[in-house]
Amino acid sequence: MRQIAKSPVLAVFKMADFDPSNVNLDTTSPVDIICYLSKSSNDYNGQLGARLSAIFVILVTSGLATFFPVLASRVERLRINLYVYYFARYFGAGVIIATAFIHLLDPAYAEIGPQTCVGMTGAWADYAWCPAIVMISIMLVFLMDFGAERWVEHRYGFLHPHPNIEAVVTSRSRPNGTHDQVPAGDQDMTLQKVGNGATNRQAWTDNDEKDPENVSLAPSTERMQDRLFQQQIAAFLVLEFGVVFHSVIIGLNLGTTGEEFKTLYPVLVFHQAFEGLGIGARMSAIPFPKGVHWLPWALCLSYTLTTPIAIAVGLGLRTTYNAGSFTASVVSGVLDATSAGILIYTGLVELLARDFLFNSEPTRDSKRLTFMVACVFLGVAIMALLGKWA
Repeated sequence: MRQIAKSPVLAVFKMADFDPSNVNLDTTSPVDIICYLSKSSNDYNGQLGARLSAIFVILVTSGLATFFPVLASRVERLRINLYVYYFARYFGAGVIIATAFIHLLDPAYAEIGPQTCVGMTGAWADYAWCPAIVMISIMLVFLMDFGAERWVEHRYGFLHPHPNIEAVVTSRSRPNGTHDQVPAGDQDMTLQKVGNGATNRQAWTDNDEKDPENVSLAPSTERMQDRLFQQQIAAFLVLEFGVVFHSVIIGLNLGTTGEEFKTLYPVLVFHQAFEGLGIGARMSAIPFPKGVHWLPWALCLSYTLTTPIAIAVGLGLRTTYNAGSFTASVVSGVLDATSAGILIYTGLVELLARDFLFNSEPTRDSKRLTFMVACVFLGVAIMALLGKWA
């Protein structure tokens, strides 16, 4: 079925001769039927005032959700309860994972999958491109992540640390008994420096046994912060890149959709707020050096503005944009599949594996660990539910 039409031009030509009122299922090409059923025209139906309001409502709600965790970790008056922060962080992780599978992967299959007009036309019919694009995206992100980790390890040679989130967010007492305020990004931990050519943990053990005085403890705060920043920022930028792609698509759809607008509007308000909460919570734990103190605010702002700008662009194209056209389906399908791969890797590796499987700190407090896991599942469940409407 997938290789009947050999080019988009041929498919369009055949569609011109297709009579939906007189179809012989034994002789008619399945491509003609599917392309006819999936084709659409511009379905903008007015409601300009409500669509304009969506620009500002989504701007405010997503902005508040995105900026709040970052503000809470940097402004002393906004110091929050540790469990409030954990809710934002791990609820957001669940939101990111559900976004990857429900809001990106499924739409990608609906746009360029094997049972679509695109997926049954030309070169798109020769291979399973949708999962291939997802796989390529995952592998590229893996290479970027692996390369960044190796580069940082080669440059600094520190043990892989985990930040003391409690100290950063709540200013509670440190393990040494002091109660001083902890600036955002300062990590209350002791790191062991080892040679670039040695395995971290083993090198520490060997050096300790041979000559403890050769081991450098507690590197400078500035150097440690720079190391942590470079280790974490690459993974975060990849995450935001994938989310921004998705935000562009849904913004265009909200600005041009027809009768679905009434349902899509409130759903996307929550959708963008939840995603923003996840983005902001992850960013708040990154120790940004003084030289780039502006970067977290710029990253928050870029996410906050993406969807409102896309809605405005959609409104500008509201009478001409056809979301069901062949070209629009290809572009949105490729972007959705690419973003799905990015968020699948980031959600499962950077958000879950690093925090739960490779970090033993949460397992020391069963109450805290249970709360964190429950927040992840809650974020997945709510975001998956929103997928029923958007």
